[in-house]
Amino acid sequence: MADRVHAAHRRRILVRTIVGIVVALGLIVGGPFVYARFFAPEPAAPLALTTPTATATPEIPTGVVDIEGTWVVQPESEAGYRLGEVLSGQDVTVVGRTGAVTGEVVVVGGALTTATVTVDAGSISTDEAARDAFFRRALNTSDFPQATFVLTQPVDVSAIGQANQPLTVTAAGDLTIHGVTHPVTAELQLQRTVSGVEVVGTIPVTLTDFELEAPDLGWVVVEPTGLVEVKLLLAR
Repeated sequence: MADRVHAAHRRRILVRTIVGIVVALGLIVGGPFVYARFFAPEPAAPLALTTPTATATPEIPTGVVDIEGTWVVQPESEAGYRLGEVLSGQDVTVVGRTGAVTGEVVVVGGALTTATVTVDAGSISTDEAARDAFFRRALNTSDFPQATFVLTQPVDVSAIGQANQPLTVTAAGDLTIHGVTHPVTAELQLQRTVSGVEVVGTIPVTLTDFELEAPDLGWVVVEPTGLVEVKLLLAR
């Protein structure tokens, strides 16, 4: 009788152990899927021009204004990236942002003639610290801490000086990431603000152009292309 009781007890322990192992394996294998499917936060919205309010004081200047001269990137500016991931079969959009943006642009004769924007790449962060650490290692931010865009062709922005309406332009430039420089085209929107000019832009990028490989860890695959996003507040 005692032997049967002990045998039954051992079977219960064995069953519980097997169930525990199965559950643990399910969490390990299915955890990323569950996270991506049910718990991954919604990605931040694309950077956009601020919608002016009717009660803004002082009001945004109307009519013709002088836009000539040197404009400096203000501390409220931000930049970052937008990349797609496939996490255990689920599509996830990853957005990294930083406010560590500096630079200046020069307008001469109604044309944007020079522009340099520098981003502290090592300060870009997402919703996951582990991903951010991997990002910094991949970009080798200890050796290449900055990402830089330099305008290479003049851009006509005279319409901003003529009327208080948003303006859309394209700008050719050189983008440097990971110590590698590659020609790119930025899609920009500009509008007047109370204190100057606001600019938002996107730059399509391919990781291999900057000697970067899209990670493929099996359960997570990073798309080989993405966007650089910027929002600049400019003042003289």
